[in-house]
Amino acid sequence: MTSPTPTTSWDDLVTTALLGTERRSSTTPAALLDEAAVQTVRRRAGLRPAPAATPPAPAAADPRPRLPAPARSRLAMLLTDRPGTATTRRGSAPDLLELLPQWLATANDHGYAPPPELLPALLDAARGRTDLRQGALTFAGPRALWLARLNPDWKFALRATPGAGTTLPAPEETERVRTLWAEGLFAERVALLAAVRAHDSEAARVLLESAWSTERAEDRLMFLDSLRAGLGDADEPFLERALTDRSRNVRATAAELLSALPHSALAGRMADRALSCVALDRAARTVVVEAPHECDAAMERDGVVAKPPAGRGERSWWLGQLVEAAPLDRWPARLGGSTPEEIVALPVADDWRGELHAAWCRASVRQRDIGWSRALLGAPTAPDAAGPGAVSLAERSKLLAALPGAERADWVARFIAAHGLSEAFQLLGVCATPWAPPLGRAVVDALNIARDAGSYPWSFSGVMGLAERCLDPEEAVRLEGLTATVEEAEDAAPGAGGYWAEAFQRLVGTLRLRHTMRTELSPPLQSTPTPL
Repeated sequence: MTSPTPTTSWDDLVTTALLGTERRSSTTPAALLDEAAVQTVRRRAGLRPAPAATPPAPAAADPRPRLPAPARSRLAMLLTDRPGTATTRRGSAPDLLELLPQWLATANDHGYAPPPELLPALLDAARGRTDLRQGALTFAGPRALWLARLNPDWKFALRATPGAGTTLPAPEETERVRTLWAEGLFAERVALLAAVRAHDSEAARVLLESAWSTERAEDRLMFLDSLRAGLGDADEPFLERALTDRSRNVRATAAELLSALPHSALAGRMADRALSCVALDRAARTVVVEAPHECDAAMERDGVVAKPPAGRGERSWWLGQLVEAAPLDRWPARLGGSTPEEIVALPVADDWRGELHAAWCRASVRQRDIGWSRALLGAPTAPDAAGPGAVSLAERSKLLAALPGAERADWVARFIAAHGLSEAFQLLGVCATPWAPPLGRAVVDALNIARDAGSYPWSFSGVMGLAERCLDPEEAVRLEGLTATVEEAEDAAPGAGGYWAEAFQRLVGTLRLRHTMRTELSPPLQSTPTPL
């Protein structure tokens, strides 16, 4: 037998190996392996020369100051941490990955540039967690976009940055603006419109009108949304025309924007309709409601959706939309010249109270009315935890967002003192961080009360997680006494004492770590040079 000739192709060798050398009389197993080795070397070394690829242009310079060395090491540690297997007990060690958003926010506040060697890990982390993306891309700076063009795994950075990498003309460069608006890619045009809008709201609207009729429906919707920034009465004529757009979503957005202009014709029309449905029975001092009996074409044109969702009655659905879009300052004259607090306290006949108050809640959020928001929130110590106007804690959290930060924190602190933590999770989520001292103390006191009462501990894990991220790090000293294991009451949940001890140990450890991180990110003090 003879060995395969050097001209045997790789495909022939693979076929022989699959069929077996006993089926091919021209080779032996050893000879087959020898020829395969020769062919492997030939394939690896025999690549024909080709023109060299053009190297990518270098990334744009980043003039920001470099991170201090301790902060650079801390970032590497945060990026290499990986969440462990999900269990009901998290242990006492801080969850490093959960501290990354806060670290990024602080680094961005100081204006630091990222270490280049950590950018791939940072982009990988942001790829997997959308809550990291804004902070990560701000910190990564221009190199994030440069890397995203080289690695498709990071293309989210390009999507998250309209006009990424495009040098936009200055808003006053009229000719260049018109050219990019007419010829640019969609993302470039979105970025351009936003830039012009921030500089000159009227010029942006004129630019949008110039091509409005030729844009796709989904593009018209995105462009129309840009008018939220700097929305004013001058936008009303354009938005009124958009009410007749062939796209239902565009019509709905135009109606929403017009209803946010309290002096617009649409707001007036919606107010007239809403006020015709709601009146005050002066003799009984009771609000009476007569919901619409139909949704006519004029109502639909003004943004009222005719078909209610499943489980909702048509008339209540139409009423809610009318009241939500009506300017709140029209109600005192209609309901006896009362203040918002007095109006909210009035009884409402025929079980319309929930629907009417819920619509006022949505109107308060849309119109950012602090007075009505306070009235609908009511006193945090009221026995009804849902409040006089809010139909859910989700609505209540939206109303809270309209209040100044200090007032918001004080309101939630008093709510927790009166009702505990079981209803407070959503409310805590809208409070500014780090929590103000009264709010932090209220949360810790409520957790301590729950522990002493032998409450089921795992039901407070969400609040404990918030506390780790939102409590002021200076609170760690006050919490030391809560880290010891306490004797479990007979009726306590099994293992509750150990869980609470671990949870408070983790809370204290996390607060101390956050304090250290903040110190590491602080710029070094500039020393005064000693005169020679």
